[in-house]
Amino acid sequence: QVQLVESGGGLVQAGGSLRLSCAVSGSFRSINDMGWYRQAPGKQRELVAGTTSGGRKNYADSVKGRFTISRDNDRKMVSLQMNSLKPEDTAVYYCAADVSVNWQTVRTYWGQGTQVTVSS
Repeated sequence: QVQLVESGGGLVQAGGSLRLSCAVSGSFRSINDMGWYRQAPGKQRELVAGTTSGGRKNYADSVKGRFTISRDNDRKMVSLQMNSLKPEDTAVYYCAADVSVNWQTVRTYWGQGTQVTVSS
């Protein structure tokens, strides 16, 4: 069983910063791509930032220059540093990981979600 546990959400004023972290645990062969998604009320879930196992990163245009994704392969963790937060960043943030559970099977696992609220 693979689990993703997130931490670090909360309430912050516009212009402030938050750091989200996600730890992967369980039995599996390897972790491939990891990423952070968000879903605001009434909107579809969208990719915020992603990182490959080799360290390549990509960001949504709306967060470029403000958010930074990082991963620690030894600790099986991925983090999202969010700076210069805006009210429109308010959403539930989800961690996701593509996990090779064995030599034949890759599955996507999701965290439980953490609320980020940015007040104006």
